[in-house]
Amino acid sequence: MQKSGGCLLLIFGISDYANNRQLIPRPQEIAFFFFRQPRANLQASWLVVCLLLAIISHTATANTELPRHNPVPGGIAIIPIPKSLTAEITEPKAYFEKNRVMLLPATDAESQWIAVVGIPLTSTPGQQKLTLINTRATETSIHFDIEPKNYQEQHLNIKNKRQVNPLQQDLERIQREQAEIIGAFKSWHSTSTHFSLFEMPAEGEISSPFGLRRFFNNQPRNPHSGLDIAAPEGAPIYAPADGQVITTGNYFFNGNTVLISHYNGLVTMYCHMKRIDVTPGDPVKKGTPLGLVGKTGRVTGAHLHWSVSLNNARVDPALLLSRE
Repeated sequence: MQKSGGCLLLIFGISDYANNRQLIPRPQEIAFFFFRQPRANLQASWLVVCLLLAIISHTATANTELPRHNPVPGGIAIIPIPKSLTAEITEPKAYFEKNRVMLLPATDAESQWIAVVGIPLTSTPGQQKLTLINTRATETSIHFDIEPKNYQEQHLNIKNKRQVNPLQQDLERIQREQAEIIGAFKSWHSTSTHFSLFEMPAEGEISSPFGLRRFFNNQPRNPHSGLDIAAPEGAPIYAPADGQVITTGNYFFNGNTVLISHYNGLVTMYCHMKRIDVTPGDPVKKGTPLGLVGKTGRVTGAHLHWSVSLNNARVDPALLLSRE
C-alpha cells in the first residue's frame, strides 16, 4: 500500500499599489490548507512551501498597510518612488511644499520606497511636485496630480460672540497658541519605517466630517480640519496608534488639547477635552487612555474634534482608519 503524508500549503493574495493594496499578505489573507498526497510528491510540495515562506520572510519588515490613496485637497497621495532614483541612497528624503514627507519601504520590483504625502486643503488641483533629495544633496522632481474636490458648507451659531470675533488680547493669545500648535505639526520624530493604520479614538457617530466650509454666525471661517465625533461628555478618548505626546494645553479655540507624534511627520490632535490624562513626553500605545471628551473652547456641545496632520497638512482622518 502506498503511503501518503501531510503537506502545508499557503495561499495568499497579491495585489498592487494602484488599488492602494500591498504586494505581501496580510495576516487575515493567509489561509492554511492541509492536503494528502503520495509521498513521492511531498518533497516538491515542501519546496514550494519553503519558497513561499522565504518570500514572506523577505518582506516581513515591509509595511502591510497604507492610508487610502485620495489625491485631493485634504487627502493623501501614495507615490511609488522609482528604484532608479534611490538605488544608491540609503536614507532618501522627500519634501512637498518644503515639508518633509513620510517614506515607507516598497515591496514591488519597480520601487524601493513609497512617499505618503499629505495634501493641504489649500492646494490647487493640477500637477504638483515632490522633491527627492539624495545623500549628495542632489534634487530630483517627481510629478503627481491633485484632483479637485468640493466640500459642503456648514453653518453654526456660537453664543459666545467673543469666540467668533476675538478681542485684541484674545488675538495675541491665539497667535501664541497657533505658533505652538503649528510647531507640533511640523515636528519630525524618528525615521522608523513602521506604520500602522489608526483605530477611532472615541466611540460615537461622525457629527461633522472633514473639510466642511464653515460659517460661524454667518461669517466665513477656515475649513473644518478634522472629524467631530459625537461622544457624550466624560466619554474616554484613546490613542489611535503608537506614538509620543508632543504637547498639551488649554487653547482659546481648541480648549483642552493633546497633540501626539506618530513619527515621520504624522501628528494627531484631540480638542475640547474635559480632562487630560497624559503629559508631554509620555509614550503611548494604541488604546492608551488620553483623557475624557468635553466641551471646552469654541463648541456648541460636547464632542471630540480629532485632527490628523501629515507633513504639516491637515488631512481627512478617515483615510488612515483601519479597514477591518
